[in-house]
Amino acid sequence: MSEKYCIGADIGGTTIKLAVISTEGKIYKKWEIHTDTSEQGKNITRDINIAINDTLKELNIHKSSILGIGAGAPGFVDTKTGYINEAINIGWKHFDFGIELKELTGLPVWVDNDANLAALGENWLGAGRGVENLIAVTLGTGVGGGIIANGDILNGANGTAAEIGHMTMKTAGGAPCNCGRSGCLETETSATAIVRKAKEALGHHSSSQLADLSSITAKDVFEAANNGDETAAKVLDEVIDTLGLALANLTVTINPDKIVLGGGVSKAGDQLLDPLRAAYKKYALPRAAEACTFELAELGNDAGVIGGASLVNQYH
Repeated sequence: MSEKYCIGADIGGTTIKLAVISTEGKIYKKWEIHTDTSEQGKNITRDINIAINDTLKELNIHKSSILGIGAGAPGFVDTKTGYINEAINIGWKHFDFGIELKELTGLPVWVDNDANLAALGENWLGAGRGVENLIAVTLGTGVGGGIIANGDILNGANGTAAEIGHMTMKTAGGAPCNCGRSGCLETETSATAIVRKAKEALGHHSSSQLADLSSITAKDVFEAANNGDETAAKVLDEVIDTLGLALANLTVTINPDKIVLGGGVSKAGDQLLDPLRAAYKKYALPRAAEACTFELAELGNDAGVIGGASLVNQYH
C-alpha cells in the first residue's frame, strides 16, 4: 500500500506556512510563501494551490496519495464549511475559503482557527502529546487558545469556542480590544498588553531601567524584572496573576490534564511558568489543579501545519 500524506497550511498576515506530512507525522517538506493581502486577500487561495502543485511535483507525489488539506486561518471560522466570517490581518470577510480551496485543488479541505490547529499540533507531536484534555494558549501580539476535550478539538455552535483571548477580565476601565469590546484577556496578558502596562507604569516610576529604552518590548520587561527592576516586576505580577485566574476558571469547565503555553511571551520560560503555576493554584479548584500540569509548547512555528495534518488525519 502506497504511503498517504496530509497537507498542513497555516495562514498568517505575513506568510503562509505549508507542509507535506505523512499520516505517521513525518514532515517531508515544509516551506513558506508570502501572504498576498492585496484586494482583500483574493489571491491567497490561488497562491496556496500553486505552491502545493509545485511541491507535489518536486516530491514526485501524486495527488491521489494526498488525503486532504488542513488549513488554519486567524479569526472566526465556521469549521463545518470553512467559511471565514472575518480575518482582519488577511482582509477576508464573509469568504468561502474552504469551498474555494477545495474547488481549486480538487482535494478534501478542513479549515479551523489557527490557534485550534496549534493545539492539535501540540497534542499530536508536541508538548501535549497524547493527552485527552488539553488547553493550549498562545501568548503573542494577542492571546489565542485551543481546547481539546475528551480527545476532540472544541469548536462550538459557530466556531467561536476557545476564543480565550476574549474572556472579559476587566468589566470597567479596560483597554479596547480588536473584537470591539474592552477588558479582554488579550488586552491584559498579551505581549502588547505587557508593553502598554509598562509604559503606563513609567509615568509613575521614571527610575525604572525601562525608562532608558527608546522603545520597549515584552522581552525587555522580563529582562528588567529579572535584573531586579521593581516596576517591571510589578507589571509582570499583575499580568501573570490575571492569566492564572483566567486559566483557573477554564480548568473548572474543561478539567485539563495539561496546559501548554506557546507564542513569543512563552520564551520567558520558567520566569513565566513558575509564578503562573503559583497564581493558577491560588485560584483553581484544588482537585482540578492536582490533575493539571504546565508545559511550554515544543513545536514553535510548525505547530499550525502539524495541526493541519492532524485535522486531516482525524476527519478524512
